[in-house]
Amino acid sequence: MEFVNLTRHAGIGANSYWLRVGGKSIILDAGSDPKVDGLGTTPDFSPVPEGSVDAIIITHAHQDHIGSLPFLTRREPQCPVFLTEPTAHITEIMLHNSVSVMTRQRDELNLPEYPLYTHRGVDFCEQQWVRCALRKRFNLSGEPSEDDNEVTFEFYHAGHILGSAGVLIRHAGRSFFYTGDVNFENQTLMTGAEFPEEGVDILLMETTRGDSPPPTGFTRAAEEERFCRRVSKAISQGGTVTIPVFALGKTQEVLAMLWKMRLRGELGNIPIYIGGLSVKVTTVYDALAKNSIRSHPELQILQELAPYVLSGREIAEAVPRKRAIYALSSGMMTEHTLSNIFARRVLPDQHQSLFFVGYSDPDSPAGKVRASAPGSHVDLDEGHKNIPIHCSIAEFQFSAHSSRDTLRNYALLLRPSTILLVHGDKPATDWFQLALFKELEGTEVFTPDPGRKYKLG
Repeated sequence: MEFVNLTRHAGIGANSYWLRVGGKSIILDAGSDPKVDGLGTTPDFSPVPEGSVDAIIITHAHQDHIGSLPFLTRREPQCPVFLTEPTAHITEIMLHNSVSVMTRQRDELNLPEYPLYTHRGVDFCEQQWVRCALRKRFNLSGEPSEDDNEVTFEFYHAGHILGSAGVLIRHAGRSFFYTGDVNFENQTLMTGAEFPEEGVDILLMETTRGDSPPPTGFTRAAEEERFCRRVSKAISQGGTVTIPVFALGKTQEVLAMLWKMRLRGELGNIPIYIGGLSVKVTTVYDALAKNSIRSHPELQILQELAPYVLSGREIAEAVPRKRAIYALSSGMMTEHTLSNIFARRVLPDQHQSLFFVGYSDPDSPAGKVRASAPGSHVDLDEGHKNIPIHCSIAEFQFSAHSSRDTLRNYALLLRPSTILLVHGDKPATDWFQLALFKELEGTEVFTPDPGRKYKLG
């Protein structure tokens, strides 16, 4: 086997990896880097001879794993793209949204190369998609196969978001497993990953939370109860709760928590507001509720909670109403998004509450708010003046990624001959490398440098 990390920079970025096995060329994921604009947001596909790829395999529909897919398929029109059914539905929504975002950024940021693909380009890309069920083995033509002389792949439930999957690639008695983004713990909606527990020779593993040890005694259930108590308290005092969320994954998890509160009589008919992209994604969660691996398959989120929908135009004029909940994207309060615009009204008001429920890049607007002291000022957008912080701020840990100890234990269970560490900042990959080096004698553990070719045993 040969392996190349196509991500341009170490850390979390435009996830994409090239694997050569059994004479076949496979690209795993084709993301875009949210921290970079222009062509630099794509993976570096230059090590891959154009038109040579036999298959593209997508693990899930977050932008850092799919955002460059139409860019790649335009280069590789001959090969199929394999993904799960839910991932296909969500990917279509997210890619069309990306076209709209890039079109806006072309003018705002003076990026003449944007959009990197068009709505028609997304439609052409979709013609190459092959939807695959979990726990079934396929060859690279998309046909069921148990033939070990062929290169085959098999998807496993990853527990991260709807449709997310790890992928096991087999050939000639050797196996390569890519976790994608994984969560072994149950969330509110998503149940924990169901991965192979033996027979993996080479493991390509995400390391997102490697530098974040969980607090002593932490449990997801206790954190959910803490969140519910803080929401109830804010509402009972006549306030408003604003929750920056990602449209995919975090929105649906938060809405499921609010649904449970309503079932217990803790929320009443408090109005809930979400954005348009969140509605589109939640529609897929509802449509596939009984045909996917998740908790509460009976729950139809939009029907049960009946959230109001806010558009960009409406949010520009909106004033936070009393006793209401706003779950608005983006989760990092990126400039020009609903949560960023709304936060300008929330932060200076002592009667408002701002709750963070996931990771925020330290350099993002959300990261800056979380690092700021009460009463200080924060810069949310270069085009606006700094905002004073007087609202109530709380942080909750509802990560969709496995804890580092759980991932370490999975690697110890498999005891593969080689472990490649990706999708993590340097402190995260360093922690895993040291922890696994100590406990897996004879296993080669390393972080693959971008663009370098590795021969795997």
